[in-house]
Amino acid sequence: MAETAIRLPQKRFYRQRAHSNPISDHSIAYPVNPDELDQETSTNHPTWKELYPEIGDRKVEFGDFGCGYGGFLISLGETYPDKISIGMEIRVKVSDYVKDRIESLRALYPDKYQNVACLRSNSMKYMVNYFHKAQLSKMFFLFPDPHFKKSKHKWRIINPSLLSEYAYVLKKEGLLYVVTDVKDLYDWMTSHLSAHPSFERLKEDEEKSDILHDKLLNSSEEAQKVERNQGSKFLAIFKRV
Repeated sequence: MAETAIRLPQKRFYRQRAHSNPISDHSIAYPVNPDELDQETSTNHPTWKELYPEIGDRKVEFGDFGCGYGGFLISLGETYPDKISIGMEIRVKVSDYVKDRIESLRALYPDKYQNVACLRSNSMKYMVNYFHKAQLSKMFFLFPDPHFKKSKHKWRIINPSLLSEYAYVLKKEGLLYVVTDVKDLYDWMTSHLSAHPSFERLKEDEEKSDILHDKLLNSSEEAQKVERNQGSKFLAIFKRV
């Protein structure tokens, strides 16, 4: 197919409300355990081989949870062409957009973007269904829903009840990244991560020297929106100890 015949999807056709209740029972097919994803095919959900036809013996190592429209996920795949990255997004139309975007990019550039894919799922509920113990080396939580009301703080994706699950799937010395434009949420996330025995925050100079530092603050659609509105952005990186 000629390159001019391939079109990247237009976001305006995939619009959906900004927030989704992560506690409600969404209609999501998910694996019973991570071994199911290592199979060739599955009747209920895509396998790694179906998502990444060229994955071979490699494993998914990076996870962008709540990947939105996929801007950072695409940048992540470009920065680490030899690593396999998955984006997870709970909103149907938004995840459809990312899937179509990756499909179009693969068609336009056959030698690129084979290392990124998107799944519609609820990582707050099913994280350990997808990843083996210590499988991931990087986890990203960029501009998560702040759930401002105190009664809904339990819906925040960084919360005390979930951090042990994140520590389970993250390998020793692996990194967990958080970025937000909401100072209250930033304080919440960093305080709970700092209090957890499995996580230790990197020093400021280590955070700034991370190869992804600028991309974390600028490559996602949400980051660009904050930039246009001249808002503040807060970043923190924690190491699995």
